[in-house]
Amino acid sequence: MIIRSISGVRGLVDTDLTADTVKVYARAFHVHADQGLLMLGRDSRPSGEDLLDALTEELIRLGRDIIVCGIVPTPTVQFMVEKSEASGGIIITASHNPIEWNGLKFVRADGTFFHPHECEALFGLVDIDAPVDSAGEPGMFLPDQNSILKHSIHTVELSCIDIKTIRNCHFKVVIDAVNGAGSEALPLLLEHLGCEVNRIHCEGNGLFARGTEPLPENLVDLSKAVSRHHADVGFAVDPDADRLAVVNEKGVPLGEEYTLVLAAEGYIRMKNSKETFVANLSTSLAFERMAETYGCSVERSAVGEINVVQKMLAVGAELGGEGNGGVILKEAHLGRDSLVGAAMVLNRMTQDEKPISEIHANLPQFHIVKDKINLDDIDKNDLLEKAKSIFSDAEVNLIDGVKFEWLDRWIHLRSSNTEPIIRIYAEGPTQKDAQDLINKINTEI
Repeated sequence: MIIRSISGVRGLVDTDLTADTVKVYARAFHVHADQGLLMLGRDSRPSGEDLLDALTEELIRLGRDIIVCGIVPTPTVQFMVEKSEASGGIIITASHNPIEWNGLKFVRADGTFFHPHECEALFGLVDIDAPVDSAGEPGMFLPDQNSILKHSIHTVELSCIDIKTIRNCHFKVVIDAVNGAGSEALPLLLEHLGCEVNRIHCEGNGLFARGTEPLPENLVDLSKAVSRHHADVGFAVDPDADRLAVVNEKGVPLGEEYTLVLAAEGYIRMKNSKETFVANLSTSLAFERMAETYGCSVERSAVGEINVVQKMLAVGAELGGEGNGGVILKEAHLGRDSLVGAAMVLNRMTQDEKPISEIHANLPQFHIVKDKINLDDIDKNDLLEKAKSIFSDAEVNLIDGVKFEWLDRWIHLRSSNTEPIIRIYAEGPTQKDAQDLINKINTEI
């Protein structure tokens, strides 16, 4: 089965996302996209090599000139598309899915992911799969060996990054790249920022040495390494390196939610301006409460990177993101970017003569609990309707699934963009408060 969503497509490589399937999507993308060269890249999964070969072969047959960046973070391809004359790009990655999966992410000429209606149009072309004749002259294959370097240099030159001060701090940092696409990029960026870098799981071979998501339970090795090296901070990413998680100097994971909060607080203090930011509905209240203390505000969007980006453009926001460790800074490019997130967190660390554990402790404290329900077990619409009757005292938000909100807590139920499940996220002042909301759903439905 191929899973389609606004995040692209994903499937099992042995049975579903085969080389022939990739060629069908290549033809559809060629028909859909404007004329012009295309940027291609992939994460480090071993299956990605053959899939990239198939994608390249088909696009060249159709007359497309292509620039192949190789194994690079997803945001690197987005950055390269936005900063070039490319008419789009394709990234071969299944993000946080296990190694037996792979996928395709589709990038517009402006470096953002396809909008929902563009995904539907592309998928319609795939379903028709009309033959496309070979071009009179094949396209050109152009390898790019410097895309990570270009991305890194651009990141350290962002106006909200005080590169001189960061370099003067000589931070000691441990990187856990899960042997994914960030294995080269994150260490390179940090070395540009004058950090002493210690690497774990940075082989870039796609053999994931821990759980693929940078969740606290998957960061045991990083936590030990931070303590062992007496590091100032630890950073972890997912296989395509668009999400960033932070471990403090004591070896304690702060949780993905606080990546955006830390980055944004450093941005606010650097810019000293009152701005509107954007986050999705499942992002922590800590982001909103922190912003309010500086006279800023947060608008909410549906879950999904492109939904956050579209809302940012609509309200004129310079900064946004998602609570899964995704930081989006318009000046960099309009996509989640772990390189940008890492630079911004380090920038925040320069603004106080305190360790990151104390900086985090002074932020608004909330706790999120995450659960899920397999859609094979229950009808999605029945679940959402029953939930409305259970939480009748809450304010209801129907932008994306259904979210029940109170002053200091919330619970959000929505269909996953990447898996056949209903995600249930709840947040409260304590973990028990959040878990109680989850338990109420699990008990009464």
